[in-house]
Amino acid sequence: MTEVITPKKPSIQMTDNALQHVLALREKQGKDLCLRVGVRQGGCSGMSYVMDFEDPSQIREDDEICDYGGFKLVCDRKSMLYVYGLVLDYSDAMIGGGFQFTNPNAAQSCGCGKSFAV
Repeated sequence: MTEVITPKKPSIQMTDNALQHVLALREKQGKDLCLRVGVRQGGCSGMSYVMDFEDPSQIREDDEICDYGGFKLVCDRKSMLYVYGLVLDYSDAMIGGGFQFTNPNAAQSCGCGKSFAV
């Protein structure tokens, strides 16, 4: 009997729009960078999302790594408790555009969508 291996669904998902926008932003940096996503205390709902480019040499052994065709999205273990299953999207709408976070762990979100509570 042949074993069927189902690919692991990424812990944090990126839509095609988000990935294309991140890759364009990275290209402007002129370096091979990864994207670090996490959370910190603050924001109007209690916790806010943080995102920034980072040199791949800064990836820690206990980081969660999501690979998107060679581009790496990384998240620290503590933040992963709050963002597991997150979908990162990007919209270029004139009102409400930018990166959008859909977090299945959020009990409530603020109006801007950049902070949440669990």
